[in-house]
Amino acid sequence: MPCVALLVPGRYNRGNLKPYWFCCRMSLKTLQGKIIASLLLGLAVVIVIGLASDLSAVGYALKVFQWQLLPAILGFTALNYLLRWLKWEYYLRRLHCGERVSRLASGLIFTSGMVMAVTPGKLGEVFKSYLLRRLNGTPITRSAPIVLAERLTDGLAMLLLMALGLTLYPPARVIFAILVVGTLVGIVVLQYRALSLALINRSARLPLGAKLAPRLLTIYESTRELLDWRVLLISTLISFVSWGCECVAFYYVLVGLGSAGTPLLLLQATFIFAASTLFGLVSFLPGGLGVSEVSSVGLLVGLVGMATAAATTATILIRFCTLWFGVLLGALALAWFGQRYGTEDAGKLATDSVELSG
Repeated sequence: MPCVALLVPGRYNRGNLKPYWFCCRMSLKTLQGKIIASLLLGLAVVIVIGLASDLSAVGYALKVFQWQLLPAILGFTALNYLLRWLKWEYYLRRLHCGERVSRLASGLIFTSGMVMAVTPGKLGEVFKSYLLRRLNGTPITRSAPIVLAERLTDGLAMLLLMALGLTLYPPARVIFAILVVGTLVGIVVLQYRALSLALINRSARLPLGAKLAPRLLTIYESTRELLDWRVLLISTLISFVSWGCECVAFYYVLVGLGSAGTPLLLLQATFIFAASTLFGLVSFLPGGLGVSEVSSVGLLVGLVGMATAAATTATILIRFCTLWFGVLLGALALAWFGQRYGTEDAGKLATDSVELSG
């Protein structure tokens, strides 16, 4: 992504042009630095888990993998993205934020957000709200709660998928119960309007609270609307099906490494993928790096009975076919968005969102 100067007529005079240009240029470097750091962290995780098992054995497993299954694996991953985009569209229409935004533009915004999947808890995906404002002027405080709703419904879907295989791994029941109770309590509290408004009103008395309170109110109203039980049910069902597609993708990875394609394997793949992804999500590490990989390898060895090298290979493959495949698509979509709607603005909005999330 190039470093650019933002030349917006009327925003500054000749005297302050250089500092503004310098600030934007440094912000773009910050964006590049964060993405490169995440890539290096991902590479380090692959190397560490590879060394912990057996690099030569991992290399052999990659060599004998049935690569003809790769299109199916990427196809199910792409189907997950498509369904999640439909959820994004549903949220936009629900909040009346999609006016004057074509389906193509909406798709580019959603896909561009996937480049931020390597930010802690994926909160950098608030970047989508900046791109949306670029197109139709929707206030960021109005649309940003969509990111929270997406993460919440994704988490609920993962819990449901994980629940399908709890009988396979009883020790996970305690963690599962804690996550379910915590999530439901959070939803109920957010739906308790009187309490939330009281907290917002109290915040107005704090330093800078007078400026923040109206924004918090807008964020809360959008959040509460998205957490309406009917909306929550529909969006969670979409998430359940969409993430289920990636569970199927993981199943094909295991089949490609020689596991027998049985209903039990599909159930095991669903439980392991959902659990490891959920653990990575709640860890708040960038992309769940490290936590997702280690838990995936451990569960594959313990539940499926795979050798450590084969389990490591399966984990590496599914991460590249899901997380890093999404980041690549996000980078391509962001470049397309910049070419179609203006590189300068797209770049500035992206880096602003990184600063907000970091």
